[in-house]
Amino acid sequence: MKRRQFLQTAGVGLAGAAIAKPAIAQSMPELKWRLTTSWPKSLDVPFSAAETMSKFCAEATDNKFQIQTFAGGEIVPPFSVVDAVGNQTVEMGHTAAYYFFGKDPTFALLCSVPFGLNSRQQNAWFQDHGGQDMINEFAKKFNLYAIAGGNTGTQMGGWFSKEIKTVDDLKGIKMRIGGWAGKTVAKLGVIPQQLPGGDIYPALEKGTIDAAEWVGPYDDEKLGFYKVAKYYYYPGWWEGGTALHFFINVDKWNALPKAYQALITAAAGYANMDVQAKYDSRNPQALKRLVANGAILRPFSPEIMEACLKASNEVNAETSAANADYKKILDSQFSFRNDENLWWQVAEYSFETFMIRTRPKA
Repeated sequence: MKRRQFLQTAGVGLAGAAIAKPAIAQSMPELKWRLTTSWPKSLDVPFSAAETMSKFCAEATDNKFQIQTFAGGEIVPPFSVVDAVGNQTVEMGHTAAYYFFGKDPTFALLCSVPFGLNSRQQNAWFQDHGGQDMINEFAKKFNLYAIAGGNTGTQMGGWFSKEIKTVDDLKGIKMRIGGWAGKTVAKLGVIPQQLPGGDIYPALEKGTIDAAEWVGPYDDEKLGFYKVAKYYYYPGWWEGGTALHFFINVDKWNALPKAYQALITAAAGYANMDVQAKYDSRNPQALKRLVANGAILRPFSPEIMEACLKASNEVNAETSAANADYKKILDSQFSFRNDENLWWQVAEYSFETFMIRTRPKA
């Protein structure tokens, strides 16, 4: 090959190499996002999901993709996360979707509904039964893309200023109760109140409310409820597994490079596991401390549980008749739940029942 021809050919190759560098750079652009949450920083377990997202995205991209996290109220109020993400006030949010049932009751099904799926069943429905696609088909109506990012597991039934022995004892009680469950307890005479976590203690202390539920022992101890209401009921039948979600503005999501989409998905998956691991690890000791400090544990009676199930079925039937999105997702979840409970009866429940019965009592 002649020298001139060689240089010309090499020049084409070098030019091609020069073009390739920007193409690689374009796949990892420098982005700065904001992530608002519904949590005060003092509720370190749910807030840790946002911190996980920020940490993963920064470290995996040499700080090219930075996500700044904000507690509830720092940018927008805790119950305004979905609006803020949908209208691009922020790019992302982390919250419990059932807070937004007033926009559409279908939001509750993304999170937790009475007598619904437990946390493992939720993850199975999301990941391997079409749930993720169904959720995002609905969420895009609000300019959102949703990814599961945490679960509390089964929650407690809450703190009451008096003992609740019968269904009649519920009548007239003003109770802070999250999300969609308020529709069910209202049928039994409870007056539901929706308050952010930081507002619950003063409301109990002042007698503005008579009862309150939040999450479980670890968070409840932090918020000090045992000091102002001594009866601690279980289980939280309205939250057999409470899924938290990262919401991303759908246009911002679609504009992300595939590498960044994959990174957010992976970080959310880790947060999804990590949040429940922290609750499962920390709740037992917190429960012991609460009892030592005077909390009186009580189970909801079978009579109350049956009445609540009946009321919940009525709410679901009424809502399904009026809302096609709700019916579609509820039918999928509850059909899945019935098969899952058969499997749990055979394996998980049988094993755990035996282990609980043989647990050392010391």
